Amino acid sequence: MKYPTLSSFGRALGATLLAAVAGPALAQDPLTTRCESAPIAALFKVFGDTGRMPPDLGRFLQNAALQKIEPYKAFDNVYYVGICWVSAWLITSPKGHVLIDALYGPFTEPMLEHIRQLGFDPKDIRQVVMTHGHFDHAGGAVRLKAALPQARFAMTAEGWREAAESAAQSTGRPNEWAMIEKDMVLADGQVLQVGDIRLQAFETPGHTMGTASFAFDAFDGGRRHRAFTVGGLGLNAIQGPEQVEAYIASIQRIRQLTEDGRDPVTTHLTTHAFSNGLTEARELLKGRKPGDAHPLVDPKGFRDQLAALQADAERRLVAERARKPN
Repeated sequence: MKYPTLSSFGRALGATLLAAVAGPALAQDPLTTRCESAPIAALFKVFGDTGRMPPDLGRFLQNAALQKIEPYKAFDNVYYVGICWVSAWLITSPKGHVLIDALYGPFTEPMLEHIRQLGFDPKDIRQVVMTHGHFDHAGGAVRLKAALPQARFAMTAEGWREAAESAAQSTGRPNEWAMIEKDMVLADGQVLQVGDIRLQAFETPGHTMGTASFAFDAFDGGRRHRAFTVGGLGLNAIQGPEQVEAYIASIQRIRQLTEDGRDPVTTHLTTHAFSNGLTEARELLKGRKPGDAHPLVDPKGFRDQLAALQADAERRLVAERARKPN
C-alpha cells in the first residue's frame, strides 16, 4: 500500500497556515482545535514573529485536557510519549532507554504514565537528553530526576546555563519552574551509547544559542532509517541578527545531513508535532501492514521543512539587521 507522506501533510499544513495568518482563522481560539496542527502552527507563527505569546495560546499550553493525546509506536524502537503541542520521544533497547526532552509542569507525570502504558518501565531510562533550556523541554527535569534514579541528564553547556537562567527568571510568576543542577555536558558530535542505542548530539544554535539536535537509528521491520530531532524550530526567542545567522547556519548544516551520500537522514521526529503535521500523520500508522512504506520516512518532506524554516529566518534576519543600531 502506498501511504501519503509528511510531504503531503506539510503542503496542506502550509496552505492552511498561510490562510490562517492572512484571514479570520487567526482569531480562532486554539482551545477548540482538539490538537489540529494548522491552527496551533498559525498562532505559533504569530509568537515567533512578534516574540509575544498570544493569550489564547498561553492558556492552551496549560490546558491538561486539550494537551492529552495517546502515546504511540512510531518505529519498532521509537515511541511518542509527549503531549499535543510538544514532543517527547522514547528510544528503547533491551539494556536501557533514552528519553528526548522532559516536558514540564503538569505534563511530566502523564509522560511517565505514557511510557508505562506502552509496556516500558520508566526506571529503565538511562539517559535523558534535553534539546534546550526552555521550560517546555526542560521544566520536567526536577520531577524526572526523582523518578528515574539510574538516568543521566544531558544538555549543551550553554543549554544548562540558559535553563538555569530561565528558571530563575520565572520566580514569582504563575508558571514558575525550577531546574536541576548541571549533570552531563554535551559536546558537538558526541555520541551517547545506551545499550544498542547510539545517539549523536549536534550543537545547533539559533532557537536558543544552547540548542542541541540529535541523530539516531529508527528501525522498521528490520530496516534501519536515520532519524533526526531538530532541537529548536521557532524564532520566538531571537535577541539579534547574530542569533538568526546562527539559526540559518544550523539549518544548512542539518540539510547537509539529509544529503549525505552514505547514510542520509530521512526522518524528522520533531520537537513539536504541529510543525510538520506529525499529529495527523500518526493516523497513517494505524492499520499499516508489513511491507508497506513507512509514512514518517520522508526525506523530501524534511528538506522542504528545512527550506521553509531557512526562508523564514532569512526574512527575520533582514528585519533584525534593520532594527540593530549601527
